Amino acid sequence: MLWLLAALLIALGFAGLILPMLPGIPLVFAGLVLLAWAENFVYVGWITLTLLGVLAALSYGVDLAASALGAKRFGASPRAVIGAALGALVGIFFGLPGIVLGPFVGAVVGEFSGKASLKAATHAGVGATLGLLFGALLKIALAFTMIGVFVVDRLL
Repeated sequence: MLWLLAALLIALGFAGLILPMLPGIPLVFAGLVLLAWAENFVYVGWITLTLLGVLAALSYGVDLAASALGAKRFGASPRAVIGAALGALVGIFFGLPGIVLGPFVGAVVGEFSGKASLKAATHAGVGATLGLLFGALLKIALAFTMIGVFVVDRLL
């Protein structure tokens, strides 16, 4: 029963990497902990689980940082970078449209607050959105890394 529940948590976690309503990485982590528990922590112990926990914790900053850094990479002002991070944070509460549009709108508003042109503000918004997409790819990579670390420790 624990194996089935663990598999369900991991599957939901991977779905959560794409669907904003589910906390993807934490569900993957919970599933891996449950798998270790199902085997009484004989094969996968606290050192590996601690490493997996650190990887899971890293995922929390990925979305915020990726949007802000994407805006900065596109030449946005510090106000736009802060706006993109705030937009990503606020956007979480509005589902998928908020998650996609939040960083864009935040960066545009931040850039406009510094008296920038429409072109510069839009450029900053595009950078924030591309950063968000890059952040999603990073979270997927983190999830696969967590699975890989678990499997390698389990088999060795």
